[in-house]
Amino acid sequence: MSSDAVTVTPESTADLADAMRAVEADDARVSIRGAGTKQGWGALSRETSVVIETTRLARVIEHATGDLVLTVEAGARLTDVQNAVAAHGQRLALDPPERDATIGGVVASAASGPWRLRYGTPRDQLIGITVVLADGTIAKSGGKVVKNVAGYDLGKLFTGSFGTLGAIASVTVKLQPIPPAMRIVSVAADEPGAVWAAVARSTAEPTAVEWDGRTVHVLVEGAHAAVEAIASTLAGSLGTTTITDTLPATFGARPWSPGEIGIKLTHRLSALDTAVAALRRELPGARLSAHVGSGVVWAGWPVADVASARAAVEALRTVGSTVVVDAPFEVKQAVDVWGPVAAVSLMRRIKDQFDPDHRLNPGRFVDGI
Repeated sequence: MSSDAVTVTPESTADLADAMRAVEADDARVSIRGAGTKQGWGALSRETSVVIETTRLARVIEHATGDLVLTVEAGARLTDVQNAVAAHGQRLALDPPERDATIGGVVASAASGPWRLRYGTPRDQLIGITVVLADGTIAKSGGKVVKNVAGYDLGKLFTGSFGTLGAIASVTVKLQPIPPAMRIVSVAADEPGAVWAAVARSTAEPTAVEWDGRTVHVLVEGAHAAVEAIASTLAGSLGTTTITDTLPATFGARPWSPGEIGIKLTHRLSALDTAVAALRRELPGARLSAHVGSGVVWAGWPVADVASARAAVEALRTVGSTVVVDAPFEVKQAVDVWGPVAAVSLMRRIKDQFDPDHRLNPGRFVDGI
């Protein structure tokens, strides 16, 4: 993005479509963003002259409380949406830790948090989506469909596409009832694998199991009496007496700070401790956390130099899928942040169909897409 880029803030889907048609007419390269909480994620985007910011697209379009369904514009903040539906005893089962994240940004980056163990990732919450394509076409799929793009599930395509296929205008998502009670069973663990094995053997069905680098926290939710019994039994099997009803501050937090390298390593469920050992070996001094049971370990590393970062990432890719989520500019210049992707040729064909001139968030996604 150029320092003198023009910022456009549409207030409706029609405004968004007009903005996309205008930049197409000018043959301009465009950055599409929400609140910018994950603007550092992904590869380095090539310079753009226009920024389309969705934060004024923030209306709740429809909340069918009895059906547990919500349609909301993409620029609405996730925290505001959660507060609105909580008044009806409901919640959207998405909990990435970025406080000001927009709904569209969460979907576009496929960001998730601890609840992914029970509820899945953003693509699992989508019922329908409305998007604006590079030429200004408004397309919808799922939900109350007006126009489909034949042959494509737009929700799945646009989830995690980092704004490279088009701009998300609104989404329709399923909601969940807020459970009446919760308990957190905590146990110290330098290696979380054994704790997860014990949880998996139990009859508990936790909402989340999180490791903050020192302690595993198991979140169980449900009716008061059931939760008390499950937590007590689980604590006994884990050899701990620590049961609370308040989530720790570290629960689901990203373990890196601005200026550090943030890494996401996705692994086989049985290889959790192997992944942790590899991260400790290749990234000495790194802070680690994990969505235990979801196959994801995160690392935050104050990198010493670019050569060390490149060598560490290459070594980690022999253990599991390794993405450099965030990093300083010089590291992103030297390291393939996404790594090898088997379906890249298919992804390029889809990009060519949706954005043939490659004007949307150019270079930010896999293989320079």
